[in-house]
Amino acid sequence: MARIGIYGGAFNPPHLGHLRAAEAARTALALDRVILVPTGESPHKPLPAGSPAAEDRLSLLRLAAAGRPGLEVSDMELRREGPSYSYETVEALRKAHPEDELYFLMGTDMLLSFRTWRAPERILKEAALAVVRRGQKGEDEAISREKEVLEALGGRVEVIDAPVTPISSTDLRRMLVFRCAGEFLPGEVEAEIERRGLYGTGRCYRGLPMAELEPVALGLLNPNRVRHVLGCRDTAAGLARRWGADETDAARAGLLHDVTKALDGPLQLTLCGAYGVDLDDFSTQNPKTLHALTGSLVAERIFGENPAVVSAIRSHTTGKANMNTLEKILYVADYMEPNRDFPGVERLRELAWSDLDGALRLGLEMTLEVLREQGREISPESQEALRFLQSQGVSSIF
Repeated sequence: MARIGIYGGAFNPPHLGHLRAAEAARTALALDRVILVPTGESPHKPLPAGSPAAEDRLSLLRLAAAGRPGLEVSDMELRREGPSYSYETVEALRKAHPEDELYFLMGTDMLLSFRTWRAPERILKEAALAVVRRGQKGEDEAISREKEVLEALGGRVEVIDAPVTPISSTDLRRMLVFRCAGEFLPGEVEAEIERRGLYGTGRCYRGLPMAELEPVALGLLNPNRVRHVLGCRDTAAGLARRWGADETDAARAGLLHDVTKALDGPLQLTLCGAYGVDLDDFSTQNPKTLHALTGSLVAERIFGENPAVVSAIRSHTTGKANMNTLEKILYVADYMEPNRDFPGVERLRELAWSDLDGALRLGLEMTLEVLREQGREISPESQEALRFLQSQGVSSIF
C-alpha cells in the first residue's frame, strides 16, 4: 500500500514555496509520492487577469518538479470541463488507487475555509487532510480548533511544519514585473517565464501613456488601495494646476506613488537588494517605510519616469529638506486626498489651496505627533524637512 499526497492549486506561477511544502509533507508523512494538480477553472477564485494559459502553467509546474524525487504532476483538472472541485479530484484518485492511503495537502487558510467547500465530507471520506503549518501568529490555535471540529465529523487531520518561503503567488507576480523574483523561483522556471514573456515580463513599461499606465499601476496594488491612489492622482493634478507645476508629472507621480506598497517589509528589503541599494540604519530597521524608496526605483527603472516624478515619489512619505513644488504637491496630495478621514484633514485641505508650504508643515507636524504618541522612531528626513521649513519662516498651524 502506497502513501500518496495530493497537492492542488493554481501554481500561478509555481515557486519554491510550493516545492518546499510538497517536499516537507513527503518527508513528514513518509509519502511515496506527491501528485501536484494544477487547477483548471476554480469555482472559488478566478485566475487574475494576465495569467498564462493552462498549458503554460502546466509546463512550468512540470519544469519545477523535474528532478525532484517523489514529485509528479497531473493534468487531470485541466482536462476536466467546467469548474474544478477538489472532491472530484480526490474521488478520481481514490478510484485510481483503491488500496492506497491518500493525503490532501493544504495551507492553514484552506483548512479554515474547508467546511465551505463543495462536498467537504466526500473529501474527508477518501483522504486525510495534511495541513502545512507556517508558524504565523495565532495559527496553532486556529488549526487546533478546526482540527477538533473536522475530526468530530469523522475526518483525520495531520499537521506538519514546512520551511517558510515568505511570498504569496500574488506578490511573486508583482516581483516578476519589478524584475526581482529570482530568489523565489527555481532557476529553470524563471528562465522559462522570461523566455516566454509570461506574467508581464515580456512587456516594456517605459513611457506608457496614461491610459495604459493606469491599469498596470492599479493592477499592482492591493484592491483596497485603488481608491486612495486614484484620489491622490486627481488631487495632485489639481494642486499642480493651482501652483504652476507640471500637471502630467503630478498625475503620473500620484498614480505610481504607492506602486510597491503591497509588498511587506521583507520584500521591500529584497527589492532594494536586487536593485543594489544600500540602506541606512533607519530604513533597515523600519522596512515598512521603504515603499517610497522602492516606488521611486520602480518608477525609474521599470516605468522610465523622468527625474521630477521619481524624486516626488521618493520623498512623498517622509518629506525632505528644501522640497520643490512637485515634491510638496505629492506629499500633501497623498495626505489629504478625498478618501482620507482623520482629525485635521479638512484644515489641511483648505490650506493646500492657499498656502502649500503651510500645508506641508502641517502634514509633517501631524505625522510626527502621531509617531511620538505611538512611541515610534521618526525618520531623519522628516525632521530635516520640518527644520528647513522652520528656517524659512513657515508658520506652524498645528
